[in-house]
Amino acid sequence: MPGKRPGRAGVTAPPLLSRGAAPGVHGEVEGDRALVEGLRRGEAGAFEAAYGRYRARVHAFLLRLARDAGVAEDLLQETWLRLARSATRLDGQTDLAAWLFTVARNLHVSHRRWRLLDVERMRALRLWPRGGGTPTPFDHAEANETERRLEAALGRLPAAYREALLLVTAERFEPHQAAAILGLSTDAARQRIARARAMLRKALGEEPCHVPAAEGEAT
Repeated sequence: MPGKRPGRAGVTAPPLLSRGAAPGVHGEVEGDRALVEGLRRGEAGAFEAAYGRYRARVHAFLLRLARDAGVAEDLLQETWLRLARSATRLDGQTDLAAWLFTVARNLHVSHRRWRLLDVERMRALRLWPRGGGTPTPFDHAEANETERRLEAALGRLPAAYREALLLVTAERFEPHQAAAILGLSTDAARQRIARARAMLRKALGEEPCHVPAAEGEAT
């Protein structure tokens, strides 16, 4: 397997719901099986092919979850390092896309947990800055007004709802696939996705929105 870390990618995310933002997942399954077999054999070419196929999608997913280009890049690189370390132990029936998005999502959850701990420590020491912050990539993205409003509304959703909605809209996973990535039952995932859609519609309409507790949401 290759030993180098993937290089830094661009930070501008594609429009969330634009047509063709991600290829259909069903059409990728057959090709992914060949990639998985190559990864299981330790073929460097299979790793490069997987990286070329999924890097942009995983990066965009992490960028929208983290809302921070540096964090997204670090988590992206760690996702590919996890694949490099685990490639030869993959099951032959592994859904490669779901595997990568599961790892990326779990890394983000872990990052959130540690960041919350760090913020609380810094606040206790009165070292946490008040307000402000560096602009996100979305502040500089050239998009039309609808896309800007959509990205802003998406960014205001709680992470548990944001990640669920991204998986079925931007990444076009089926609800049962998103459920597996999120560690939920299919019914629970469908409920979360439905709530996320409703919350997003209210946010876009600038209506007040009550946020219910998400099933299995990490704290």
